Amino acid sequence: MTNRRNIPARTIKYVQNALKQKELTETIINLETVNPIEFFGVNNGKLDILRKKFPLLKILSRGTQLKLSGAPEQVESAKEKIDLVVQYLERNGHLSETYLEQILGGGDDTETVDHFVERHPNEVLVFGPNGKTVRARTQNQKKMVGGTEKNDIVFAIGPAGTGKTYTAVALAVRALKNKVVKKIILTRPAVEAGENLGFLPGDLKEKIDPYLRPLYDALDDMIPADKLGYYMSTRTIEIAPLAYMRGRTLDNAFIILDEAQNATDLQIKMFLTRIGANAKAIITGDLTQVDLPKNQRSGLEKAVRILKGVEGIAHIELDEEDVVRHRLVKAIIRAYDREKQREMQPHEQH
Repeated sequence: MTNRRNIPARTIKYVQNALKQKELTETIINLETVNPIEFFGVNNGKLDILRKKFPLLKILSRGTQLKLSGAPEQVESAKEKIDLVVQYLERNGHLSETYLEQILGGGDDTETVDHFVERHPNEVLVFGPNGKTVRARTQNQKKMVGGTEKNDIVFAIGPAGTGKTYTAVALAVRALKNKVVKKIILTRPAVEAGENLGFLPGDLKEKIDPYLRPLYDALDDMIPADKLGYYMSTRTIEIAPLAYMRGRTLDNAFIILDEAQNATDLQIKMFLTRIGANAKAIITGDLTQVDLPKNQRSGLEKAVRILKGVEGIAHIELDEEDVVRHRLVKAIIRAYDREKQREMQPHEQH
């Protein structure tokens, strides 16, 4: 048997280092598909969060690469989390430090990307810039998603707060990000909801924008501000009054006609006949909230009635069970429905 005292100290140290290295592993992750500043954060703020989450690992950044060194199980765990972060940034382009902590397992108030995607792999429509997943939350909203995938035109009819517009915009953004279409066109009839905005100062766009604000709000939830600004400037996303659709042919586009109950029969027919090759359209409306002058009739009810049964056109009806706003919205809708039924009943004769 060899006496250890006869082995040079340098040889012993070499063997110890070799055994130690055998227990460690390293991997390199390429970050070429994402913005390095978004991944690492300002002054490496996000990288510091990653290092605190995995204190036993040696984590080095080199340009568009990230090098992980340490115990195999730790490296593998970190790599899985980093892959999710990269996945999120590829879809969305922006990730807050708060949501990064949640993806890495440091938060408990919001469902993390990995948990949600694992449980609902096909339900995420858009990953929003504020760190939330945008998805269909009710059965009828899910019918909207399925109807759009199988048909080129979808009518989504229901009361306020049921997520008609929001789900429609999410479907349009998803189609644009997946390169199914080349542009999104969002339109509404410029009809005043019991108010007079005509006296407001400003140019035509400034006068019309108040009517279109709900569409802007939905987009703000789904696309980072800088990217949305770029899309708007290049007309990849266009928001315009319904009257601006006349005479156009809308090819390779995802088109949404919102508040369609305020469109006349001729306007809805005009809109539907604008749809061109490789285009999809969603028409949303609430037949209980018509703001047209009393001498004009909504064209939405007629369109829904005469186009039922036409192949390629789906009809989805949402109700108070689909309300996703404040809990009182559902109660308000039911109260108004009850009052309407009472008004329709013949008065009792005394």
